[in-house]
Amino acid sequence: MVLFNRSLVLFSLLLALTTHAQVKWYSLEDALAAQKENPRPIMLDAYTVWCGPCKLLDKNTFGNQDVSDYLNAHFYPVKFNAEGNEDIEFQGQSFSNTSYDPKKSSVRNATHPFTRFLGVSGYPTLVFFDDSGNYLTPVVGYLNPTQIEIYLKLVHLKHYEQIKSQEDFTTYIKDFDHQFKG
Repeated sequence: MVLFNRSLVLFSLLLALTTHAQVKWYSLEDALAAQKENPRPIMLDAYTVWCGPCKLLDKNTFGNQDVSDYLNAHFYPVKFNAEGNEDIEFQGQSFSNTSYDPKKSSVRNATHPFTRFLGVSGYPTLVFFDDSGNYLTPVVGYLNPTQIEIYLKLVHLKHYEQIKSQEDFTTYIKDFDHQFKG
């Protein structure tokens, strides 16, 4: 009985150590449908399978408890392979990657037309939409948890509505009170 209890305690400890933050990812279609029932902004992670900084963003940033909790509570987070073959319907337009090559599924592939539509110029890029699905802005590059916090709160709290210039944005960043650990 003692051996069983020790094994149970050891198993519980290992489970606790291996359990980490997890973002609940949506497809864009599901996120847009969910917005109609419960309006929230969308954060779309445009990534590629070969992109090192994209993998770091997944591990270090989206794997952070503060980031994943905030995203799950206040956003519809979307994963989008910017070189994938997913069919996208957005604002009455259809986007298909007809140049996608399945033999290149683990390396560089053809850029998805929706990627170009969003103005994505590098990977990773986080694309933000307001709580009605309207495009707001892309943010290019790897962001650590304290860096992404600025953009998540800027969008979720609609602080972007008060920013009218680069100077306003610089002041916003300078005065920002970080709460995420990371």
